[in-house]
Amino acid sequence: MKNIEHSFDGCREEVIRCSVGIIGYGLGNIRSLLNAFQRIGIDAEHATTPKQINYATHLVLPGVGSYDYGMKMLDDSGLRGAIEQKVLGNKTPLLGICLGAQMLGLKSDEGRRPGLGWIDMECFRFKTSRDHRVPHMGWNTATGKSDHVLAKKKEKRRYYFVHSYYMECMSSVDSLAASEHGIEFSSIVGKENIVGTQFHPEKSHSDGLALLNNFARHMR
Repeated sequence: MKNIEHSFDGCREEVIRCSVGIIGYGLGNIRSLLNAFQRIGIDAEHATTPKQINYATHLVLPGVGSYDYGMKMLDDSGLRGAIEQKVLGNKTPLLGICLGAQMLGLKSDEGRRPGLGWIDMECFRFKTSRDHRVPHMGWNTATGKSDHVLAKKKEKRRYYFVHSYYMECMSSVDSLAASEHGIEFSSIVGKENIVGTQFHPEKSHSDGLALLNNFARHMR
């Protein structure tokens, strides 16, 4: 990997030596994520083997679809052991996206399988109303609640959402940003080196690219 300069949001900064492994377990928008990291000058690859997982300096757990199917696919992939060693043992930064973020928690009303259990949270289904349809789909604002590099307190960013279930943290400390869709819910969650976004940063234009940029460059 080469050190090069990359212009982003009007600033020139040196590209750090990092390699983002986008975990390939059969679910997620892999190509969109690869393209997004390429746009911000970050080396990323589709990680489908334990060796590729071990090589990565940062990991991304994408996901679309149902909770139980996502957990089954991850368990059947043969990658879970390598991922757990990297994330829990080596403290490698990991970003979960959409279903991948929900899988970081304990469980979901959508299924019966337990989640990874890395963040103390559960997922619940939105209630449909005249003003708030399910799924929650489209652009929405996320307001930071912490001093985390991905969600500064009171900072508002717009992201693209597609989901029917929302994340609810047992500790407010783990809720890094919040959004509203009938109720307030956690749109960014995090604990130590592990973070998750309910929205799709790779589909969220400049704000999404800024988040991916901060994850890859500033989380250690």
